[in-house]
Amino acid sequence: MNINTDINILSNLPDLGVLKYLFDIQYIEKLGKYDYHGFSDIKSIKSLKRFESAVRKSLLNFKSEKEKFLVDSVFYQESVSDDLKILLFWNLSNNNELFKYLNENVYFPALYSGRISIKSVEVQACIKDLQDNTKEFEKWTQITIAETSSSYLRLLKKLNLMEGGLVKKFNTPYLNDKMFVLFIYWLKAIEEKSNLLESEWIKYCFCEQNVFLERLMQKKFSTYYQLYYSGDKLKIETILPYENIYHVLR
Repeated sequence: MNINTDINILSNLPDLGVLKYLFDIQYIEKLGKYDYHGFSDIKSIKSLKRFESAVRKSLLNFKSEKEKFLVDSVFYQESVSDDLKILLFWNLSNNNELFKYLNENVYFPALYSGRISIKSVEVQACIKDLQDNTKEFEKWTQITIAETSSSYLRLLKKLNLMEGGLVKKFNTPYLNDKMFVLFIYWLKAIEEKSNLLESEWIKYCFCEQNVFLERLMQKKFSTYYQLYYSGDKLKIETILPYENIYHVLR
């Protein structure tokens, strides 16, 4: 597992509004050493660059142009909207192995078991278990584990997926039709398996697989994709170009 501190850094972003500037790759490069960078809660350009590095590695890093088209389309029309935050959650999960691991072993099991909240100690227990089986975590102290656990939950809150203080409660989104179709296109962009029923990413639609399939087969979506479903196999073919799909959905 490739481990970095991006979860901790991103959770300390004062405001996701900073992303409005970091979509511009040259924004920080244009700043002089003593120029005001535009963020009262970020003390220096050095601090801003630290945030920028984590953002570019985990939030705004794209493994294909298709993913980038989806995120860019939402951002340039909606800025840092709730829908963009969902897309960033998906993208962060695809870029950051520890974040994805915690999603798979803490967030989604709790969500799909009908629970209403997650405590930091649960995340700590998950990381400790990982520490026992993964050499990359051998040198992690209890303080590091506790800080990372709290950072993970804070980051979910920043992405509008949880709410509350010490005990974080689920704020589970229901994907509107636009976001459901964008999820299908995102899934197709990142999933290598031909049978999508085997995809570990379906749970990221925030619904059970049977609910996902029922919605997937609604006729109103036939403009956007074709599907082939046989009970144990699912194949989807997107119809529209990735650079156009958002604008058609609007």
